Order: sequence, then structure tokens, then C-alpha cells
Amino acid sequence: MRHLTCAQKVIPNSFFESEIAIYNNKYSFNKSKIMNKTELIDKIAAGSGLTKADSKKALEATVAAIKEALVAGDKVQLVGFGTFSVNERPAREGINPATKAKIQIAAKKVAKFKAGAELSDAIK
Repeated sequence: MRHLTCAQKVIPNSFFESEIAIYNNKYSFNKSKIMNKTELIDKIAAGSGLTKADSKKALEATVAAIKEALVAGDKVQLVGFGTFSVNERPAREGINPATKAKIQIAAKKVAKFKAGAELSDAIK
């Protein structure tokens, strides 16, 4: 049996014989496309009438502003889209799966996004 290796996964040919599937860096097996930064910049340029260079600057400025606010501990709320915030996870006890020994997992802060009502409704 011949195998195809793609993105560090081994996919047997029988998979391709049973159904048609596109699998590369932009597609997963559930056929949902992943938009990368360049594609997002193209969409912004097309929708706003800006050049691609200006769209890239606008996107980078937006991401930098959101990141700066989160680092400062602030929330960023875009009505209809969603809210970016920082969530603090407390320290906890875990188990090392290799040795089964108990380990202490340190407290940390993580970025969080909660979709707004309009975005949630659009996805449904």
C-alpha cells in the first residue's frame, strides 16, 4: 500500500479512494479553509478600497493596539464582533504522564476572545 505524507501525517491511499479530500496547509479534513494574514490583507483591501500596503499597515496597527491593551490588562470590546480580554489561570497541581509524579503548574495569564451576538448569529 502506498502512502502520501502531508503536513507530518501519513494518509493511506484508501482514504483518497473512498472520498475526495483536499489536504494541504490551507485545508483540514473537515474542509474548512484557514485564512492566512496575506489573504486577510487582500480581503481588507478589496472591501475598503485601500491599497494592499495600506491594508497591511491598518491590520498591523489594529493587532498592535489590541496586543498593547491586553498587555496593560484592559479589555477590547468591538460591538457586534466580540471582546478580547485577559484571563488569569490560578496555579494548580498536575500529573506528569510519563512518571505519574505530581507536579505544580504555575499560574499564568492567557488571552481570551468571546464572540459578540452579531458574530455568533452570523456563524449559526
